[in-house]
Amino acid sequence: MTTALRLEKITADNFDAAIGLTVRPDQEHLVAPVLKSLAEAYVHPDTAWPRLILDGDRLVGFLMAFLDIDFAGDGTGTDIRSGLWRLNIAAGEQGRGYGRFAVESVAAEIRRRGGTRLTTTWHPGEDGPEGFYLGLGFRQTGETSGDQTVGELELG
Repeated sequence: MTTALRLEKITADNFDAAIGLTVRPDQEHLVAPVLKSLAEAYVHPDTAWPRLILDGDRLVGFLMAFLDIDFAGDGTGTDIRSGLWRLNIAAGEQGRGYGRFAVESVAAEIRRRGGTRLTTTWHPGEDGPEGFYLGLGFRQTGETSGDQTVGELELG
């Protein structure tokens, strides 16, 4: 990892590179492809925050945050949350701090918008990213979202 890490919006100029980004084959069952994420961002433009992760000019990952959603989905608006929706670090690029940078970047955006916690979900199991998230300070809430574990990071 270099000090030239940055996020970039997805544009017509970098779209093909974005949808070409893939995770390791053994992780494909853990995270949706970038193309699906961009389709979801298209249908949820008010809440989705998709970004490419670049190290200099090299594409190393993709993240998508969700901002101010009704997490319970019950229409009451009593459980509004923001967090990390997707994180795809390119095959061969893991273990270099890009995932940590992604989480820190989403945390900074949530703080900028006045939020105090970052929510995410992950597939449980030995092959999943639970250790990564717990190592960053996330705590399990005891909730599930579909078949995924819900975790939160307090943004003090």
